[in-house]
Formats: sequence, structure tokens, C-alpha cells
Amino acid sequence: MARTVADIALFLRAISGPDARAPLATEAFHLPAGASLDTDMRGTRIAWWRDLALPNQAGILIDPEVRAITNAQRTIFEALGCIVEEAEPDWSGADETFRTLRFWSQNLRLADAVEAHPEQVKDTIRWEVEQGAKLSARDVGLAQLKHTEIYHRMRRFLQRYDFFVLPVSQVAPFDINQPYPEEIDGTRLETYIDWMKSCYYISVTGAPAMSVPAGFTAAGLPIGIQIVGHHGGEWKLLQMARAFEQAANIRRKPTL
Repeated sequence: MARTVADIALFLRAISGPDARAPLATEAFHLPAGASLDTDMRGTRIAWWRDLALPNQAGILIDPEVRAITNAQRTIFEALGCIVEEAEPDWSGADETFRTLRFWSQNLRLADAVEAHPEQVKDTIRWEVEQGAKLSARDVGLAQLKHTEIYHRMRRFLQRYDFFVLPVSQVAPFDINQPYPEEIDGTRLETYIDWMKSCYYISVTGAPAMSVPAGFTAAGLPIGIQIVGHHGGEWKLLQMARAFEQAANIRRKPTL
């Protein structure tokens, strides 16, 4: 969305604040006009990701190079004076809740277009619309209830921490001609959205998140780090992202 955290702050200042046409656009989300992004981060409590595992299960698939580049940034936060601990919220229900609500939404928005012009819609979207058609009202209602539970679990988790840090996506950028990754580190993926769990687990919590450059793979591909803040805490999130951005000083273009 922008080249720097400061640019993102400028953008959000222009669109944030109350608006009668949008019930979620309250004063709580208004960014202070004159406040500085630069602030002392000493004492900030950071929860550092482990593996995004469900209880009693293995973690999600992560490319080893993505994992290494992400975890190497822990020292940056520590150098800023942050208190960094390995901790994660309970991810129970995050996967199925996101998928149910996504498929339901895709079916509502695109079912008519798919029916009228199936040849003009890519197969992954047709598949999602088909999955949405299989859902019952009970399925969607239960997903909405679970969505609320996940929100509150993250809210309670972030009462102990100021931010949660994890990878943006599970793989490095892939070829534009490749529709989606079919495997990670030699393990085949079940669906075309499995490589995005590190993103959509956060989406389903409702917490604000920001992606900041964290480094490059050996092939020169950019890798980002995802910083997650409190609901309504966009300004503090921008300040943390700014502090990391300045301390990490990641080159915008790798030297190949």
C-alpha cells in the first residue's frame, strides 16, 4: 500500500475518523493529526510466534527460509528495548471459521456471475462458490459465533502483550504465472488458500495488523514481518512498525 510506514499513516489519516455512512467508522479509529510516529519502545511487550499450531497438533507449514528471516528479526525488537516472549493465542476454530465465512461471502457475491459466465471465472473461485452453496444457515450462524469467540480470545491474549509478531505469508513470492503454491517444504497443500493461513488466522481475530519489510531470500525475493496490535490500536501499531522499520533499515531493492 505504501513505501514507508509514514506513508501508511498519511493514508490512514485521510480515511479514518467518524462517518455516519459507516457504523464502524467511529472516533476511536481516528488517528491523531499532530502526533509523532517516533516513540520510545522500551518496555513494550512482544508475543513472538511459535508455529501457529492448533491445540495438540503440528504447526502450519512455513517455508524454512521464511521462518529463518522472520525469526532473525527478533533481535531488532530486543535492541529497541522490547520484552520479547514466545507466546500465541489459542487458534481453535480459526481455520474452519475463516473458510466458512469466506465461502459464504464468495457465494453471495459471485454465484450469479459464475452461473451466467462460468468460463470467465477462474476455477478456484468457482470452487469457493460451490463450497458456499453447500453451507446451511446453521453452518454460517455457528461460524459467526465462533468468530466472536476468536475475537475475544485474541483480545484477552493481548491484555498481556502489546503486540504479536509472526510471518506475513508462509512462502516467498512465487512466479506470476503460477496460480498458487501447491506445496510448502515438500508437503502438498490441500487447498489453494493453505499458504495464506498466517494471514487469515489474523484476519479472523479482527485485530489490526501491519506488514513491514524484513529481508530477502537468497534469490532476492522480499519477505515481510507481520505486527499485530490491539483492536482500535492502529496508531500504536503504526508507531511500532515505524520503530522496527527504522531499526531494521531493510533495503528496498536487494543486491543480487
